[in-house]
Amino acid sequence: MSTWLIILFKSIILFFIAIVIAKYMKRKTLSRSTPFDFISYSVIAIIISLMSLNLISNFYLGFVALAVWVFMPLILDYSEMKSKTVYNILHGKERVLIKNGKIMEDNLSKERITGQEFLQQMRSKNAFNLADVEFALMESNGDINISLKADKNPITSYDLGKKIGAKAEPQAVILDGNILNEGLTNAGLNQGWLTTQLEMQGVSVENVFLGQVDSSGDLYLDLYDDMIQVPKAQVKEMLYASIEKSISDLISFSLDTDNLEAKKMYSDNAKKLEKVIKKLEPYLLR
Repeated sequence: MSTWLIILFKSIILFFIAIVIAKYMKRKTLSRSTPFDFISYSVIAIIISLMSLNLISNFYLGFVALAVWVFMPLILDYSEMKSKTVYNILHGKERVLIKNGKIMEDNLSKERITGQEFLQQMRSKNAFNLADVEFALMESNGDINISLKADKNPITSYDLGKKIGAKAEPQAVILDGNILNEGLTNAGLNQGWLTTQLEMQGVSVENVFLGQVDSSGDLYLDLYDDMIQVPKAQVKEMLYASIEKSISDLISFSLDTDNLEAKKMYSDNAKKLEKVIKKLEPYLLR
């Protein structure tokens, strides 16, 4: 058989083998790969290349070498899940870089991180002022995670004692001018609702590049024509404002009337609406 046919035949076989290997190897981006992962990937790629170009004359011996470099990482991955010791040997341990607001210079030296590199890493975590950082830890993959001081953390709804309704995954209902029925079904909506929303905003479905519905039922639209501004739906805000106005009106009526029965009726209904708006607030104001 001609040499080029042999190379073609081997390359086709190895192409599909590489797909299978890539499927079962640990899924990591190159930036998150450990040195051992990088070496494994490189050796596997080199072996496949040499076999494909017929530089390894014995195809079976090439498969033996390839099998070793494919299955050994898989075995070690399984061992890592079962043993913390094996994980630490292969990947190393986490290293504390800032503790109680104090930079651990010795640990920086052990990780061979210069001051400039450390500042760059902190800036990448939006920690421009190191005085705001309470704790910083370098993970075994080289990534640095930080914890800000208590008075520097962003205020959350929990800190304010406010309840916020849970959010579900937004659903795409229009893509490239086509209605996606699956997204509408997942959001508990139908084409009739979508048509009404588009008519209210004066938009035709053919002009929509992307339409997305969030967990609150708000429709976000992105049009092909970037010069056209789609008005933001404010149904929830208007509903909240209407209930607030109703409460104010009932309180005003209660103060204006001299009829004790009417005064009590207005006051009781105002309290009922206050309870309702308190329950709806997490869903209407988010």
